[in-house]
Amino acid sequence: MLLDNSVYNQSYIEDCEVCCNPIQITTQFINSELSVFQADSIEQ
Repeated sequence: MLLDNSVYNQSYIEDCEVCCNPIQITTQFINSELSVFQADSIEQ
């Protein structure tokens, strides 16, 4: 998974590479360093 550190806050949905179910990815960068990473399953 590639993350873009040029964007302060990001939230997007991506399919899991293992089970193909959707997951919501939330990231936050401070001074180009990852400070928050959260991956939540989206129930279907």
